[in-house]
Amino acid sequence: ANLSLLTHLLLQLPLTFSLLHAPPAHVPALVPHTPTPLTRSHFSAHTQLDFTTHCNSSCFHRGEQEEKREQLTEKLAFETLYADGSRTLTMVDVEDDGEFGGAHPTPHRGPGAKPRHKRVRRQIYGADGRFNIQGDNFLLDYPFSTAVRISTGCTGVLVSQQHVLTAAHCVHNGKDYVNGARRLRVGFLIPPSINGTKTHFTSTKKPLVHWVRVKRTRVPKGWIQGPQEVSMEFDYALLELRWPHRRPFMRLSVAPSSDDLAGHRIHFSGFDSDRPGQLVYRFCPVEEESNDLIYQHCDARPGASGSGVYGRVWDNNLERWERKVIGIFSGHQWLEIDGENRDYNVAVRITPLKFAQICYWVHGNRLDCVQD
Repeated sequence: ANLSLLTHLLLQLPLTFSLLHAPPAHVPALVPHTPTPLTRSHFSAHTQLDFTTHCNSSCFHRGEQEEKREQLTEKLAFETLYADGSRTLTMVDVEDDGEFGGAHPTPHRGPGAKPRHKRVRRQIYGADGRFNIQGDNFLLDYPFSTAVRISTGCTGVLVSQQHVLTAAHCVHNGKDYVNGARRLRVGFLIPPSINGTKTHFTSTKKPLVHWVRVKRTRVPKGWIQGPQEVSMEFDYALLELRWPHRRPFMRLSVAPSSDDLAGHRIHFSGFDSDRPGQLVYRFCPVEEESNDLIYQHCDARPGASGSGVYGRVWDNNLERWERKVIGIFSGHQWLEIDGENRDYNVAVRITPLKFAQICYWVHGNRLDCVQD
């Protein structure tokens, strides 16, 4: 059976519906200060696609609501990198009439995966469950059409007509911007038939890529100059394209508890390095979740970093399940709890505060970001 057709059928499977839906998360407002000019970047860092961190019980339970307001607002400050290499730093205040932090209630189910005693890093768990997306019928179909390539070797997801969400480590190593960020570009797949090549959905011919320059890049201060174990929760960046695109994009949502995701599943499509030129789709259940990270065993390889992790989220306005970006695929993490080592592939959760920050980056004002 053709894998592309199988993928399409999997997406059409009946979903698990719940009679009770979580109330929409309260989203605080971000109040930006006047940007401060910084020295130009040296672009001295090398891109590290294979991103791995370690975490123990102290960082696993670390949540937004546990941090002091000063610490959190400092991490939510952000750098803006412009196409000419200039940079600015924007400090922010947070206005929140609810409980500060406002993290979506998350059940800590206790690390429930079986202990893994051998420290062998695995990004493919058991049989490889990834599917190549091929042919016009799928590459240009939503949601696969929202996945784009990043010129530094990563993946991104279209979240507006001019913005791409990706992983921060694809453009910045925590100390400096990577060399490839100097002329950062976003790649849109063009199926073979649009290139004038006659093909069909079983074609193995690889699509071409149309590259678009990035106008500016935004990275949270929580990622910059922080130890990786702490800052993995801020491993996200937003790229603004020089020109708007015409493809469908996927809207953002505050990440609900996995219990409020249809089928308890997450999905993402990316450009895994072991399948060059191919868009690769996968889905899997959420294994574990902290306030800032989603732990899962979705098969993934370097190159998939920055993929938009999405789930079927209940939309109260539309009264139906909608695919929405709830996280960004970051990489791999060793989780050490009670002396046991567990390895996971990890995505950064979009919390209410991160949603407010990314939404401000997209819209440029606070009024459009009060609620989803």
